Amino acid sequence: MTEQTDIRELVRRRYAESARQIAVSDAGSCGPGCCAPADGSVDDADTFGSSLYTEAEAGDAGAALTGSLGCGVPTAVADLHEGETVLDLGSGAGGDVLISARRVGPSGRAIGLDMTMEMLDLARRNAVEAGVTNVEFLQGYLEDIPLPDGSVDVLLSNCVINLAADKDVVLAEAARVTRSGGRFAVSDVVADVDMDAATRVDLAAYTGCVAGALTEQDYRDALARAGWTDVEVRLTHRVHEHAQSAVIRAVRG
Repeated sequence: MTEQTDIRELVRRRYAESARQIAVSDAGSCGPGCCAPADGSVDDADTFGSSLYTEAEAGDAGAALTGSLGCGVPTAVADLHEGETVLDLGSGAGGDVLISARRVGPSGRAIGLDMTMEMLDLARRNAVEAGVTNVEFLQGYLEDIPLPDGSVDVLLSNCVINLAADKDVVLAEAARVTRSGGRFAVSDVVADVDMDAATRVDLAAYTGCVAGALTEQDYRDALARAGWTDVEVRLTHRVHEHAQSAVIRAVRG
């Protein structure tokens, strides 16, 4: 197996298990697939998951957010408008998709992309229970998004891009499906420049969103190479002794 498929399968297995546990328990906990590192982590209930969302931000998507594995609230900074088409990369249980669907209204559309069938099943169930109809959940990979060129107004993701083995490919694909002038509004983990080599090579940490994270400058450079402009990186809170969560925004050139 290549490094990319190795990492992809590792991530898929762990997030599939998380989806199964969420579906069975509905306990609202992040579960073993949570995007929280096992070693060197910050012991803080507000670091990952649904607790990052205020009641107003969550709206009626609360049930879907109980399965959130994210490190931020990308919908809070996406400035969504009526009629827009929104794509969430690595949509998980569908919380950010449901929030987006409400904000873009009946004339808009919210699409979730995930590689894990267990998460897609959970997201579709959550959409039905929330009564949200202007949504669609697709199975696929961040490196090969099954949508036409320029078909998306806003690109969201919540602590997922860092899990990909080749961020350049992911960011280029994101740019391909986003129209010129469209927006990139992502919460992700950003590595400190002094992250040690042992953490970087630990494959297990990929499912904790740490080993695969880019530094802020590397993230800026990768976005620029993919055709994104007006890049903004705002650090929000520490998630690991070697990494922080960040809001990352950009415009499709």
